[in-house]
Amino acid sequence: MKTNTNTRRVVVTGVGVVSPNGLGCATFWESTRNGISGIGPISLFDAHKLPCRIAGEVKQFSAENYLTSIDLKRVGRAVPFAIAATREALQDARIETAELSLQEKRELGVILGSGGGATDFAEEQYRLFFNDQLRKVSAYNVSSSTMGAISSEVSLYFGLRGPSHVLSTGCTSSTDAIGYAYNMIRFGLAERLITGGADATITHGIMLGFCVMRAVCGSFNEQPWRASRPFDNSRAGFVLGEGAWILILEERERAMERGAPIYGEILGYGSTCDAHHRVRLDPCGEEPARAMELAIKDAGVAKDEIGYMSLHGTSTLLNDKIETIAAKLCFGRLAHGIPMSSIKSMIGHPQGASGAAGVVATILGMRHGYLPPTINYDESDPECDLDYIPNRGICRSVEVALCNCIGFGSKNSALVIARGERL
Repeated sequence: MKTNTNTRRVVVTGVGVVSPNGLGCATFWESTRNGISGIGPISLFDAHKLPCRIAGEVKQFSAENYLTSIDLKRVGRAVPFAIAATREALQDARIETAELSLQEKRELGVILGSGGGATDFAEEQYRLFFNDQLRKVSAYNVSSSTMGAISSEVSLYFGLRGPSHVLSTGCTSSTDAIGYAYNMIRFGLAERLITGGADATITHGIMLGFCVMRAVCGSFNEQPWRASRPFDNSRAGFVLGEGAWILILEERERAMERGAPIYGEILGYGSTCDAHHRVRLDPCGEEPARAMELAIKDAGVAKDEIGYMSLHGTSTLLNDKIETIAAKLCFGRLAHGIPMSSIKSMIGHPQGASGAAGVVATILGMRHGYLPPTINYDESDPECDLDYIPNRGICRSVEVALCNCIGFGSKNSALVIARGERL
């Protein structure tokens, strides 16, 4: 393994999770390793007239534990998700923000990814407007509807003075946010950063749009846990999800000096664009493959060192096929020997937060020596013929993994991660 010695090394020292299949990192991991789905009937709005009436909703989450009832009316659902996951990640990393000096608060920033931001908040404001309920429109309808509000709310909540940014690149948003945070730290532009993704786009308007697009699955409304089935021959569309997956990134030497727990190391990042179509990938798979190639090259590792791949795996007919093609283009004959899986089979597709979800699951899998499965894999597709770890996870010690992400607008991103114990 080769390590780039010209830049600083970046490690993960804390993790926090709010997921459809578990609140908190430990519960999320237990559910994910055991193939437990968090997908069920939609409860956030009346979906009975829609072709798809299921989603990966976050359940039993008490937003009141993080914000007052007044503040909850002023922000979107993604905000308390992000705050809750950040609080857990900071505690995990042994960082007490209340005890930080002013300089330390200036050295701790927030770089998040979100595809939809506060879509639910904005939809409610439009509903009030078009129903002549102008007096009920929030005074924060402009500020809280913007994408950047999520990182701002996290910075405000914890009193942080470092950079506060949101990257919104569709489904690749949080992968790009982690890559951006990684580059900021390794090139000396930041010391510690809160990164990852948060999204909450399970709204009537968004779901209607996906139904019109015929992108979501309408075949398993009576058996929602079976609906998300990446790479299976009977897959019929993705299942919308939501949640927040947050990581604390730090410069390695500083983290080791303060005795922080080290989950893993970010080794490389790559990003490309097909420039092909608004919502469809180029069938050739060349640019997703190139994003993987760039990440591997940036990491300074050989392809035969990749022991696991976290796939985007949306459960759509073309996406899964093209991602399979891309993996083969990148790895050649090695592709058939790499175990890989999509946790969207259990949590649905949390849009811009999906990349961070895959990264967190990968880090936890490497930490515990166990690779999570792709559930609902019942019938193989001749055009998707790689090892997707069907239905049951496997015990496997992995030193280096690749996390892949693909998004609308033909965007592609990938991260290479190393197991923490190797440090």
